Amino acid sequence: MTGTGRADEPDKRTLRREVVAARNRLTADELRVTARALAERALGLPELARARTVAAYVSVGAEPGTRALLDALCARGVRVLLPVLLPDGDLDWGAYTGAATGEGSLARVRHGGRMELLEPAGRRLGPEAVTEADVVLLPGLAVDGRGMRLGRGGGSYDRVLARLERSGAARGGARGGVRPVLVVLLYGGEVVDRVPREPHDRPVDAVVTPEGVRRFR
Repeated sequence: MTGTGRADEPDKRTLRREVVAARNRLTADELRVTARALAERALGLPELARARTVAAYVSVGAEPGTRALLDALCARGVRVLLPVLLPDGDLDWGAYTGAATGEGSLARVRHGGRMELLEPAGRRLGPEAVTEADVVLLPGLAVDGRGMRLGRGGGSYDRVLARLERSGAARGGARGGVRPVLVVLLYGGEVVDRVPREPHDRPVDAVVTPEGVRRFR
């Protein structure tokens, strides 16, 4: 395989370790402050202002915090979809109705030896539900100037992005404006010079950090 394939994997692993180590050094106060700033920046996106349905995720650990953003979207009347991890690593989706409805809208779930996740507790909508989103907010560890995103390596969102691409092609492709806007949420220091790229990797449209927004296409 060429340099865009498995040869890049050690570089990806190294970058992942560095980012996770830096995140784990953040204090609780820093996590709260950056989560508020991230929500403010993201809510200023015109695409989110127009969105009727947003696919997102609940941050865990030292990830850039998303709870304030999710609740603000719900307060706007936006339909918010959150992922449910399936045994095969794919993602199902469920609706999130906001903190005002009580913690019953989220359930703590541990998947084998992985970290505990907060997932929607209600009815499952199916893996294809993500194709209804106007904007998809993606987790990640880094992004580069081409919009190439570094994920955690589990492959769940690679499946999501491939599903969105297939759906867009079936419905007329990006030229028809049907593909959702892809936005990754990161800390400012995680916008890097270059992320190793593999053939299946797909670029995002923008990155939002507590410091601001950068668009790629």
